[in-house]
Amino acid sequence: MDKNRKIRSGIVYFILVVGSAIMLVPFLWMFLTAFKSTSEATQMNPFIIFPTVWRKEAFLSVVSKMNFLRLYWNTLVLIVERVICAVLTATMAGYAFGRLNFKGKNLAFSLVLFQMMVPSQIFIIPQYLMVSKLGMLNTSFGLLFPGLVTAFGTFLLRQAYMGLPSSLEEAARLDGCNIGQTFLYVMAPLTKSSMVALGIFTALFGFKELMWPLVVNTEQNTMPLSAALAKLQGQFETNYPELMAASLLACIPMIIIYLIFQKQFIEGIATSGGKL
Repeated sequence: MDKNRKIRSGIVYFILVVGSAIMLVPFLWMFLTAFKSTSEATQMNPFIIFPTVWRKEAFLSVVSKMNFLRLYWNTLVLIVERVICAVLTATMAGYAFGRLNFKGKNLAFSLVLFQMMVPSQIFIIPQYLMVSKLGMLNTSFGLLFPGLVTAFGTFLLRQAYMGLPSSLEEAARLDGCNIGQTFLYVMAPLTKSSMVALGIFTALFGFKELMWPLVVNTEQNTMPLSAALAKLQGQFETNYPELMAASLLACIPMIIIYLIFQKQFIEGIATSGGKL
């Protein structure tokens, strides 16, 4: 019996290692290409994986062409604003859908789920018209607009609140707390890990979003990293070492965020996923 269990565990670990290696291949390819010359990056020989000479010209070139400090700042401001708005709205909406009873609750939550199932590209035209009518094109608010609320975050926090015992609310009401005080002082603090997980997800979505910044923004002063990287890819020719070097530099903030909050991220997924 122990032998069969070890065999099954070995197979599972082998599959996980192979899957992890496959997922790391694109990042490894990006890293190696950033140190190659243009001719090495575009040649078709599959056996030449590592650069013959490790070059740093691509990094020096993109740093001179792109104002990375400004791009980092624009992206950081966008991410912080989206995380704050998403966590605040999703926390309140998740508590309402998960713990309160009100008329039209199931219908309203069905609309939230419907928004999750519909491709986000469908909303680009009406969102653009709304931002345009508000006169907010080429502004930080225009970039933030689609992230003011999040259907995914509402669903995630609802699951977290539904996993909490009802005895906590009953005890809070016996102590004289109203709905707002019960939410703010009792229930919300118990879902901090889920909030952190939502914050990381929101930061990741905001960081890698490409289509909306290209649609609503045309000025360099407010352009985030994703849109700036898209400008490096030409219509007829692309300098792949420079593109990969810029992409590698752009990944640094998200890697740092994950390394800092990886414990809370894993805890949030584990605790909020119990009732999926």
